[in-house]
Amino acid sequence: MPEPLVVAERFGYRYPESARPSLRDVTLTLEPGTFTVLAGVSGSGKSTLLRALSGLVPHFHGGEASGELTVGGLDVREHGPGELAAVCGTVFQEPETQVVMGGVRAELELPLEHRGQRAGSVARAVEETALGLGVAHLLDRRTDTLSGGELQRVAIAAAMVHDPPLLVLDEPTSQLDPVAGDELVWQLRRLNEDWGTAVVMAEHRLERCLPAADRVIAMVEGEVACDAPPGGFLEWASRAHPTLATPAARLFSMAGLRPLPASVKEAHATLRAAGRADAPALSRAMHGKRTEDPGPAERPRWWRRRGEPEPALALREVWHEVEDGPTILRGIDLALQPGERVALMGRNGAGKSTMLRLAKGLAEPTRGCVERAGDVALLLQNPGDYLVHDHAVEDAGAAGVAKAGLAGREHANPRDLSGGERQRLALEVVLSGDGPAAVLLDEPTRGMDSVHRDELVERIRELAGGGAAVMVATHDTEFAAALADRIVLLGQGVVIADGSPREVLAGGRHFSTEVARVTNGAAMLPEDGAAVLATPIRGEEVIV
Repeated sequence: MPEPLVVAERFGYRYPESARPSLRDVTLTLEPGTFTVLAGVSGSGKSTLLRALSGLVPHFHGGEASGELTVGGLDVREHGPGELAAVCGTVFQEPETQVVMGGVRAELELPLEHRGQRAGSVARAVEETALGLGVAHLLDRRTDTLSGGELQRVAIAAAMVHDPPLLVLDEPTSQLDPVAGDELVWQLRRLNEDWGTAVVMAEHRLERCLPAADRVIAMVEGEVACDAPPGGFLEWASRAHPTLATPAARLFSMAGLRPLPASVKEAHATLRAAGRADAPALSRAMHGKRTEDPGPAERPRWWRRRGEPEPALALREVWHEVEDGPTILRGIDLALQPGERVALMGRNGAGKSTMLRLAKGLAEPTRGCVERAGDVALLLQNPGDYLVHDHAVEDAGAAGVAKAGLAGREHANPRDLSGGERQRLALEVVLSGDGPAAVLLDEPTRGMDSVHRDELVERIRELAGGGAAVMVATHDTEFAAALADRIVLLGQGVVIADGSPREVLAGGRHFSTEVARVTNGAAMLPEDGAAVLATPIRGEEVIV
């Protein structure tokens, strides 16, 4: 039997100035060539455990470590990040803080040059890694021109270019669109299967990664609460921690179906076995009605319902063209009414972040204009840009800390918070002024668990109820379906769909929720899906 790659014996850790430990009595082993998913709510210890595996805990963060933890035979308390990097490649939630070179090719070359490899070996490793991870087309790009998702994939390639036996990733799909997120997970699975790389991945969107996983370790308050295969984990989660269950597993639990599925394929198989393979008929029946709204494709360009107020925010024939570069936005016509909740979706590089920057006024359109009825609040993707003090209360105030769900941690250093906690705190920073006419959020659920994601939905409803138009750029289809009364889907700089969540998300293959894929578009969320599965069907007719 090969030696374990990771061995933890009652390992614990407490950050400096923290009143409670982030890890407590963690005991586990990880074998070479395994694919492990770390699950848990924000602040449960997932990111801290990954930092320990890479040596950042305790060497960079300080604090107190107890017990034993070895990675590749190296004790993490005696060996720092530089030594551990030889056996452990690491990618964290904010790749922009990891990428240090001005060009993509140089970023991938850097780890190999530090190890003194010859030029020919460096060139070959860079080429093969870039091809294997789908970033070969980016090799000659400047890193400051990449989208967040592109930057994330480059960071993963840089971590893998020297072929370490262990790769740890913290929310690696958080900035990727649904297609790219699924592709990344399967690229990681291929690394795991073909290269023998052991993968440890912390994720909140478990529906993306459970089909690839051998094992799930669930963390609760710094301790290992469950260590099981995906199916066993879902059964545990449905009983002990329902918020950790995937949407499809929650759907099956509510409908009284077993086994709980770790993938859409497993869900379809169970539905067929249970005689529920007639969801397409139900979907057609449920989609039969239309509202009086003519729909975006049939509306005049400046269409507005009679009696509606002037838009809170409007983009009129907006173009954004980069000199000697691409055209990012092409004639965007978009108006947000006061109180409207809009999810802005689209693949990486479609122009979502650029649209939000133009709407705020951080950049000017090359053609067209932006009209604002008042102040526009904007939260960009990197919450660290808004958290500049040593204590949370200095950034957001006591009320803001409480609204971020961090009451009692007013004096915590923002760098010691989890990614989701920093995201929530940064949101309260941008909302600390007078009531804005529009609130714009760019990927606000990055690093956020389902509990706090639901709280963010309520916060957005509160803002919209107060009269603000809210537009959220997101790749999280579950989040979009829960928060939005309108979905705007961008193609390459153009609006290709604009309508209700059911109109835009239900029939898609990629931009759809897991429940929509399980029920063939008949429902969007688990609660609705359970009602769908409980509805008797006779042929094409729904019996109610």
